[in-house]
Amino acid sequence: MASVKMAGIAASSGIAIAKAFVLEHPDYSIEKRRVEDTRAEVERFRQAVEQSKAELETIKNKANEELGADKAAIFEAHLLVLADPELIGTVERKIEEEGVNAEYALDAVANDFITIFENMDNEYMKERASDIRDVTKRILGHLLGVSFASPATISEEVIVVADDLTPSDTAQLNRRYVLGFATNIGGRTSHSAIMSRSMEIPAVVGTKTITENVKNGVTVIVDGLAGEVIIDPTEEEIKAYRKKQDDYQKQKAEWKKLVNERTVTADGVHVELGANIGNPNDLEGVLSNGAEAIGLYRTEFLYMGRDQLPSEDEQFEAYKKVLEAMEGKPVVIRTLDIGGDKELPYLDMPQELNPFLGFRAIRLCLERQDIFRTQLRALLRASVYGNLKIMFPMIATLEELRQAKAILAEEKDKLVAEGVAVSQALEIGMMVEIPATAVLADRFAKEVDFFSIGTNDLIQYTLAADRMNERVSYLYQPYHPAILRLVHQVIQAAHKEGKWVGMCGEMAGDETAIPILLGLGLDEFSMSATSILPARSQLRKLSKQIAESHTDAILNLDTAEDVVAYVKKHFQ
Repeated sequence: MASVKMAGIAASSGIAIAKAFVLEHPDYSIEKRRVEDTRAEVERFRQAVEQSKAELETIKNKANEELGADKAAIFEAHLLVLADPELIGTVERKIEEEGVNAEYALDAVANDFITIFENMDNEYMKERASDIRDVTKRILGHLLGVSFASPATISEEVIVVADDLTPSDTAQLNRRYVLGFATNIGGRTSHSAIMSRSMEIPAVVGTKTITENVKNGVTVIVDGLAGEVIIDPTEEEIKAYRKKQDDYQKQKAEWKKLVNERTVTADGVHVELGANIGNPNDLEGVLSNGAEAIGLYRTEFLYMGRDQLPSEDEQFEAYKKVLEAMEGKPVVIRTLDIGGDKELPYLDMPQELNPFLGFRAIRLCLERQDIFRTQLRALLRASVYGNLKIMFPMIATLEELRQAKAILAEEKDKLVAEGVAVSQALEIGMMVEIPATAVLADRFAKEVDFFSIGTNDLIQYTLAADRMNERVSYLYQPYHPAILRLVHQVIQAAHKEGKWVGMCGEMAGDETAIPILLGLGLDEFSMSATSILPARSQLRKLSKQIAESHTDAILNLDTAEDVVAYVKKHFQ
């Protein structure tokens, strides 16, 4: 019988060949029952909640050890759902007031919450809906006395096939046995895709119907390079993919040889390759992949997954650890970027219709100067332990930049007056992620030491398209000529003032974008640690002079498709 090939989205690179393990959640069918002893029923519900908390604590600790604190923060969010008096209290009141069983009360209340969150025009709130769904299933499992084949129980080499992998499912995957996974839904920025990349497990998501086409035990090939899944492959196909797998491993081994090399183009020009990190636990990946810098340290992870603000000393230790580990290599630390898709429950921020365009990042910091000044003091104290560069996010106006710089200068003067050592070689920069900032880059360039272009936001703001909204995701176009012209404008403005420009969005590590960015004159490319060696290998084969000679032609193309076709023709 012929094999079946299914197309999806390449979420994590690599090739995996193994038998399918279809992860099916159990039947959570619920019947409404009358309950006489409502106090006993509320107690039964509370016990199920406590059991769920204990399980999540275990999963969170495992995720923290194996995946790092930023991935474990997902389970902190789940624990916050379990501690939410709005949700839990409403379920308990429903049991008491209506005399119904706990399963029915939980399901009804949770569905109301999920509907509210899913209808909000805000990606963070939509993620809350999936958190509530995941947590509700866990509590229901205890109430109904059903358990499902947890990924943690897998003890042979398999490819996990599922409708979707919840964060808890993904965190329990044992890398020794789970060689890859394929799902019906999801995109490159979904929880499961991000975690699969950090675990280096080949993954294809968004196949739409993989679970309908695969049975347990059937051999499956996951091609995370091409974004394809082959079900029940022929011997010839297995042989061909084993070769593709070997070729990819050889390619990775070749890349590994470049770990201690500088990133130099074919015509001898050095460009800096940096890594994006969320916390000090990510340093291992940075160092093992030979990063020449940290181009973005997202400090918000220090503030997430906890019930109060981190102290100045706590922050100082986290920044000092990273600066010391990088041994004098540049470390760009971005000040707090909370809001949009990242919220802190203990800050009690107002609900906004469009938080991505709302009270976030530098806007929050300039209003809550107590938070901002504490962070700046910690950064300044840590500055003597390495090559620190401080970066302000979400700057829209010159007034914001000047105010942020003035506050930093005040805190520096206070520390010096207290006799605290502060680096005199500190560079101050800003993110360019708002189109107005890119347009006015010539003015901003006079007042900073560097720019870092945040393409994830710049693209969605320029094209007015939410990248997480599947209906308009076709408009999220990194190679759109308008984006490339803005990037070019920013680089030219900076270079005219003798300043350098980095890029810390996903685009910096993109194989198609790299030759374009090299030609535009980008000085520093910052990306996820696992993308550094492939990018270094690619840059070593490119000539900056030749890339520059194509810039005018690329900037004058009409569409993103034209740009991709041009790069394929001339650079690949």
